[in-house]
Amino acid sequence: MASWKSYLEENQDRFLEELLAFLRIPSVSSLMEHRADVQQAADWVAARMQAAGIENVEVLPTGGHPVVYGDWLHAGDKPTILIYGHFDTQPVDPLDLWSQPPFEPTIKDDRVFARGASDDKGNMLVPILAVEAMLNTTERLPVNVKCFFEGQEEIGSPQLPEFISANRDRLACDLIFSADGGQWDEDQPALMIGLRGLCNLQIDVKAAKSDTHSGTFGGTIMNPIHALVQLLESMHTRDGKVAVDGFYDTVRALSETEKAQITQIPYDESAYKAELGVEQLFGEPGYSTYERAWVRPTLEVNGIWGGFQGEGVKTVLPSTAHAKISCRLVPDQEPATILKLISSHISRHRPPGVKVTVEPNPSTAAPYLIPFDHPGNQAAEDVHQALYGKQAYYARMGGSIPVCGLFLKELGAYTVNFAFGLKDENIHGPDEFWRLKSFKRGQQAYGMLLEKLSDIKLSTTNHQSIR
Repeated sequence: MASWKSYLEENQDRFLEELLAFLRIPSVSSLMEHRADVQQAADWVAARMQAAGIENVEVLPTGGHPVVYGDWLHAGDKPTILIYGHFDTQPVDPLDLWSQPPFEPTIKDDRVFARGASDDKGNMLVPILAVEAMLNTTERLPVNVKCFFEGQEEIGSPQLPEFISANRDRLACDLIFSADGGQWDEDQPALMIGLRGLCNLQIDVKAAKSDTHSGTFGGTIMNPIHALVQLLESMHTRDGKVAVDGFYDTVRALSETEKAQITQIPYDESAYKAELGVEQLFGEPGYSTYERAWVRPTLEVNGIWGGFQGEGVKTVLPSTAHAKISCRLVPDQEPATILKLISSHISRHRPPGVKVTVEPNPSTAAPYLIPFDHPGNQAAEDVHQALYGKQAYYARMGGSIPVCGLFLKELGAYTVNFAFGLKDENIHGPDEFWRLKSFKRGQQAYGMLLEKLSDIKLSTTNHQSIR
C-alpha cells in the first residue's frame, strides 16, 4: 500500500487544479452582492471534505454567512483535534492595481496569484488534502479530527460567538490547530503564540445645527474639528504613551523567558524602516520595536473627517466632525473595559460648546496567548524542526484572530497557529499570492502533525476552564 506521503506527491496536479477552482469563487464576505458566492464556497468546501473521506459533513447556518463542519472520530481514546480555517476573502479594491483579475488565478514563478490564495483558501485546503491522503492509504487517522471552516472571518466573525456557544458539544475537542496564519519566512518557521485583541469605536462631535459661514460665525462658536483634534490629542502623551486613565492597569508584564524569546528573533531596524518607507520609528518608550508591535497595547486613530473636502476653497464652519479609533489589546485587557475607559476619558476632556457621541463597535476580539511549552506547540515545533531543519521562533502577532480567544472561552481549548502564509504575500492587498512550495510543504506538515499528535498527552492543566 502506498504511503500517505507518496499519495500527496502523486496527486499534486489534481490538488493544484482544485485550488484554482476554489480561488475562482469570489467569496467576499463584506459585500452583499457576493453573499451567494460565500454560500457557493461553503458548498465547495463541504463537497471537497466529503470527497476526502471526512464524515458527517454539514453546511450550517449562523444567521449570517455559513460555516462548514465535518469529522472523523474513529481513533478511540486518542486526542480530538479541531482544525480551523476560513473560506471568505477580503474585497479586491483597488482593482486597477491588480496585474490580473483577482478571481482568475494566475500561476507565475511558482506562485499562484488570486484573492484568498494565501489568506486563507490555500492554507485552509491543505489539511483536507492531508486527511484525504491518510484515509486513502492507511484508511484511518492517527487522532480524532473535527473540521470547522467559516465564511465570515474577514468581517470579524459576528455570528460565531453565539454559534460556538450553542454548539459546544459538536465542537468539543482537546486542541485546535488554525490553518489561518503563517511562518516567519520561506526558510524559518515560527510559532505564533500570542495575538493582540481588538476593540473599535467612533467619535461624533456636533456644534451648530448646520454648516455655517466661517466669516459670519467664525470665532463665536466652537469648531467641531478643533474640538475633535483636542480630544484626540488628549489621548496620548508626546512620547507615544496612551494617556487614558486605567488603560495599562491590567496589562500582564512579560516574564524573563518571554523577553528572551523575543530578543532571540533577528531584528534589522534599517530594513524595518525601509520596508515601511519611514525615516524614524516611534512608539511607547522603554520597549523594543517587536515588543511594541506584539505585546504592548495601542490606541490608534484610523480615520478622521469633517467639513469641506473638495477642490478649492469653501469658507465653511462645519457642524460635525468624526473619527474612528481602534485599540489593540494584550493579556489581560478586556475590550469592554477599555471601551468604557475611553468613553469616560472623552466625557472628562470634552471641549465646551460641542456635543460628543461615542459609538462602540460591537465586533471585538479578546487578546490570546498560549503557553509556549504547551504540548500542542511542542508537537508543532517537532514538525517544523523536521521540515525546516531549524528551531522555530516563538513569536507573536500584532493583529487579531478573534476566533482563538473565542475557542478558549467557549471550548476551553487552546489554538496552535499552524499555517504557511508569508508576510510578503500581499494579503488584503492587490496581487495577493501564495507560494506553491508552501502548498506542498503544508500538506506534508499536516500529515506529520497528525501522526505526532497521536502520542501527546493532554492533561487538564493544558486546558483553560470554560467561563
